[in-house]
Amino acid sequence: MVLDKIDKQILNTLQENGKTTNSKLSKIVGISAPATLERVKRLELAGVISHFTAVLDPEKIGFSIMAMVSISLSLSNLSSVAAIKKRFVELDEVVECYQIAGANDFVLKVIAKDIKTYGEFMNKKLTQIEGIQVIKSSFVIDNVKEKKMFILDLNEEYGV
Repeated sequence: MVLDKIDKQILNTLQENGKTTNSKLSKIVGISAPATLERVKRLELAGVISHFTAVLDPEKIGFSIMAMVSISLSLSNLSSVAAIKKRFVELDEVVECYQIAGANDFVLKVIAKDIKTYGEFMNKKLTQIEGIQVIKSSFVIDNVKEKKMFILDLNEEYGV
C-alpha cells in the first residue's frame, strides 16, 4: 500500500486531533465524507493507524514521579528474555518498554504516584524478576519534548 497525498493529510490531521469528525476531515482533505471514512477504515485495516486513544497528563491524575529505568540482564539468564519481557508488560507502572542494543538491555518508562510508591515498585516488583542483574533509575525533572506525531511530508512517498 502506497500512501498518497490525501492519506498523508488524513494521518497528519488525525495525529493532531484524533477527535476530528469525519465531516471536518473530509473538508480538510477535499473529498466526500464517505470517501474519507473509507480511507480511514483502509488505513486502520492496513495497520497504519493502530488505534485511537486519549493522552492523559500523568501529574493531573496523581502520578508525580516519572523515571527512566535502565535494565541489564545477567548473561547466564539470557535464555529467559521472553519471560522477562512478559513480566515488564504485566507491570502497570511500566508505561513504555524498549529492548535496546548497547550498554543496557532494556529501558523502561515508569510512572508512580510518589517516591514511596516508586520504591515499593522497585523493591516488591522489579527486583523480584529473575534474570535482572543491574537496575539504574533516572528521574525525569522536566518533560522538554514528548512528540507523539510523525509529520508526513505530502510530497514524499511512503510505502506500507
